[in-house]
Amino acid sequence: MTILFLFNNLAFAQGNSIFVSGRILNAENSEPIANAAIEIVDQKVFATSKNDGTFRIGPIQSNNFRIKITHVAFQEKLIDFKSSKEDEIKLVVYLFPKTINLSPIVILDKKSTEVIDELQQYSTKLSGKELHQKLGQTIASTLKNETGLAVRSMGPAPSRPVFRGLGQDRVLITEDGMKSIDLSATSPDHAVTVEPFTSERIEVLRGPKVLSQTSTTIGGIVNIIKEEIPEQIHNQPHFLLGSYFESVNEGLLGAIKSEVPLKPFQIKFEAAQRTTSDLSTPLGILKNSASKNFSGSAGISYIEDFGFVGSGFKVYNLNYGIPGGFIGAHPFGVNIDIKKRELVFKSKINLNGLNDEVSIDFRNDYYRHREFEHSGLIGSEFRIITNSGRIVFSHLNGDVLKELETGFSFELRDFDIGGYVFTPPTKSYNLSSFIYSDFHLGRFNVDAALRISYDVVDPKIKKVSKKIGEIKKREFYNVAASISFIYKLSDIVFIGSNFSRSTRVPTIEELFSEGPHLAAYSYEVGNPYLNSERGWGFEFFVYHKFEKLNFNLNAFYNYLNSYIIPRNTGLINYQTFLPIYATSGVNAAIYGVEGSVKLNLVDRIFLQSSFSQTIGEFRDTRKPLPKIPPVKGLNQLSYETEKLTAGISNEWALSQNKVDEFEEPTAGYFVTNLFVQKIYQINKIVLNLSVNLENIFNQDYRNHLSRIKSIYPEPGRNLRIILKMYL
Repeated sequence: MTILFLFNNLAFAQGNSIFVSGRILNAENSEPIANAAIEIVDQKVFATSKNDGTFRIGPIQSNNFRIKITHVAFQEKLIDFKSSKEDEIKLVVYLFPKTINLSPIVILDKKSTEVIDELQQYSTKLSGKELHQKLGQTIASTLKNETGLAVRSMGPAPSRPVFRGLGQDRVLITEDGMKSIDLSATSPDHAVTVEPFTSERIEVLRGPKVLSQTSTTIGGIVNIIKEEIPEQIHNQPHFLLGSYFESVNEGLLGAIKSEVPLKPFQIKFEAAQRTTSDLSTPLGILKNSASKNFSGSAGISYIEDFGFVGSGFKVYNLNYGIPGGFIGAHPFGVNIDIKKRELVFKSKINLNGLNDEVSIDFRNDYYRHREFEHSGLIGSEFRIITNSGRIVFSHLNGDVLKELETGFSFELRDFDIGGYVFTPPTKSYNLSSFIYSDFHLGRFNVDAALRISYDVVDPKIKKVSKKIGEIKKREFYNVAASISFIYKLSDIVFIGSNFSRSTRVPTIEELFSEGPHLAAYSYEVGNPYLNSERGWGFEFFVYHKFEKLNFNLNAFYNYLNSYIIPRNTGLINYQTFLPIYATSGVNAAIYGVEGSVKLNLVDRIFLQSSFSQTIGEFRDTRKPLPKIPPVKGLNQLSYETEKLTAGISNEWALSQNKVDEFEEPTAGYFVTNLFVQKIYQINKIVLNLSVNLENIFNQDYRNHLSRIKSIYPEPGRNLRIILKMYL
């Protein structure tokens, strides 16, 4: 759908050539749309929108003509002009994001080049209507049905995405391209500190570009785009009001977001508050699973022709419960309180026109995390102060070298621990440099990247522990690399492969833990002698895009040495009556296949289907690795127009019986959902309303990666309503 505003009345100027100029904006957030193709139909007159969305096209040798505006990520717009007598027509065009439904092979960035642009049409870069319809309580629940993704959880609030069986920080979560600081990667009871409702887009990044931020190439990056530091100036203020309701937990959310131009400054702020009660399941209420969170941010940028300089501040508070009532757990559960403060500085300076630029990011994060027993006593406390930053030089639009990025990043982390936790306070440092390049050689597109990193993990208390060994300063040197080949067989068929060497430094907890972890309900034993996790990854993929049929298929194999995992030993610590989880580095192989298809059955009716299978094994014994998701997928039948989307979907998973020695198998399931989404336009106000009825048969099903699956299933029947109003 497109909203068109004509700025001036058309006057008559017969006999003169006509020019059309204006600006193309995203209808959902009023951001400028760059690289949109503008065409005067049947006259072979073309233009492309600039970075600020502006364009000018002409001369047009007719008073009756049609303009076609297209962009890979937005819906096509046709505008007819009849008997136009103005020689300069000015307009603003709002484009709505295109629904992108196929599964991910995401080797993309907003500066992506021609071939990668083609592949974006197959990606699971969630934005626009699709993101709106899939919004959940957490980032993980929003992404749960994307191909290759699963959810690790320990209740509704503490959940985190798992990609192809890889969890923890092998799947890096970033906000606006910088690492999100929290403890969600280290333990299943820890939550991700990002509110998904106010996100502009969510991208799952893979391929060589991943090395610009992490050395772990076999996983990926979940990048949440919020653009909290403005990079563009709008012509007028923009507002977003939003609300969210879920019946299954009586969840309510209210949000406001705005951008105000005060040239040459642009101000942006947002705030959201969410509350949920205990979760309703087919077996009853999951006690102590309620949550309450508040997030807010404010940013300001000075924007001129040279680029921009901006700064911002963000607050995130979250209080949630961890259910109890199973073996090793507290009978009434545990409560966790998180407070996070973040100060951000960001700048981008244009060099040599718009082809070269230097970007600078710096963040200071304060994160405090406390775990309370039901009586109110503190059992565990963590405090992290992190300073991180990076400087990146980028070159774009060369003839053969389409894109080059090289940069330097650092992270200084002060990790302090209190309560009944015996991991020593530790400082850690990371220095990294990287280079990424994208070459176009005829039908070949080659992406390559290299990252060199140096890490220090330095405990403040050095000693010899009778439980785990010598606790001392550790240093890690790593080199990671990745290269992708994409061959364009035709305008509609791509094939490609990716080779990568992946590395990962063990975390502080994996090295030095030696005691109970209150909310994780486990007695954790680290290993101070762990080496860096290293391995090789290979992937082959094919993409087809026909007029009414799109599909893709991926196969992957990861060969890993010193793959670091905490395993249930089957033993109990009788001082705390907690199961003992010991961390070790093992030789492993993780491989699988995944794919998706979208078929235009007739007119506006579409059939979609996706599946993913991951197998994880100890290479020495060929026995299953722990916590590998089952074969799972999604089938969906939908009716789609610009303003209305409605359909039925089925989430399914096969039983998972390939489990580790002390791991519980999980039965398969088949869950049915209904959804409808409608967009309304009232003058300049746009309303986007989604109504979802999930698990309509109130089926009892379990998530294999849920730590509490033994006592309670996933949510029961749920009515989820999402409303956003754009002013």
